[in-house]
Amino acid sequence: MTTVDDLDRPATAEVSGPSRLAERGEGISGEELQLAARNHGIPLEALRYDVTPAGLHYLLIHYDIPELDGATHALTVDGVVDRPLTLSLAELRERPRVTRRVTLECAGNGRALLDPRPVSQPWLVEAVGNAEWTGTPLAPLLREAGISADAVDVVFTGADHGIERGVEQDYQRALPVAEALREEVLLAYEMNGAPLLPQHGAPLRLIVPGWYGMAHVKWLHSISVLTETFEGYQNAQAYRLRQSADDPGVPVTRIEPRALVRPPGFPDFMSRARVLRPGPCTLDGRAWSGHAPVVSVEVTTDGGETWAPATLDEPTDGDFAWRRWRYEWSPQPGRYLLSARATDASGRTQPVEQPWNRGGFANNMVQRVAVTVVPE
Repeated sequence: MTTVDDLDRPATAEVSGPSRLAERGEGISGEELQLAARNHGIPLEALRYDVTPAGLHYLLIHYDIPELDGATHALTVDGVVDRPLTLSLAELRERPRVTRRVTLECAGNGRALLDPRPVSQPWLVEAVGNAEWTGTPLAPLLREAGISADAVDVVFTGADHGIERGVEQDYQRALPVAEALREEVLLAYEMNGAPLLPQHGAPLRLIVPGWYGMAHVKWLHSISVLTETFEGYQNAQAYRLRQSADDPGVPVTRIEPRALVRPPGFPDFMSRARVLRPGPCTLDGRAWSGHAPVVSVEVTTDGGETWAPATLDEPTDGDFAWRRWRYEWSPQPGRYLLSARATDASGRTQPVEQPWNRGGFANNMVQRVAVTVVPE
């Protein structure tokens, strides 16, 4: 964070430094605390809701929430298209209307649990939410514009502007043409049956079911079709799985499978340690994956020594919304360490050890919930 001493630095000094890893034993920095105050995760007790209320859904806002007027907001479609388009929000609302239930998860979810820890937004496991998004499908709009046969990427630009790792930019992300033309992808203007809130991208945002949250561009105002791979910061530098600073890495795309436990009992105020009475108890939570539907969830109550199958609710909300799981448990007084792990139809399973990378992305290591069962 800026101090009085910083005012003596030359005006040309960097205002945005390179990424780094925390030193062994280094605590959360003031800058990370500031980010954590702006960006919040879902309270884990809210896993009980099939649809996450808007105020409980996780948030990651890279820069500032822009000041936009829905009455005058317009979306442009240009680049290598036959017919460039400009549409108002009212015109987008006149197009076919679709509502999809979609689980969004931040690509950095779990970052603060890694060792060594990448210094950035210090997520634990709460950067997720499952909402109903209403809007119009993107694919018909792109077909109407007439995408060139040699198109490669579709770039989405938001109205939020800032500087990151020394690069001044509008927030921009791209999708390969084949992904942008998926029928599930939406230009969304409502969340849970109400107009988008400012922090969730009002008046217009992108929803890309199955992909981590960085692809769901908020405050969307332009779409450009390119004949080459997009090399903007958020694609080429930021969201990549790399093992070292000079590793080009591979892009972060679809959500890895994850199951979360809704913590049972009641918490200690400071530590959030859980306290439970002995006797029958239904453990439950949610599971999801962006690669394929979740097909099984296993639960351990002994820190991973043994695992047992949980019961999965029937899928009712499509392939891109989380599913509830349940497990019947009857603990005696003592200390327990709970985890759940999901497996999807593609064969991907959550690891019990950290899948480390320098950016702290896609860390779907199993959650651990310590519980103390106390006598009546």
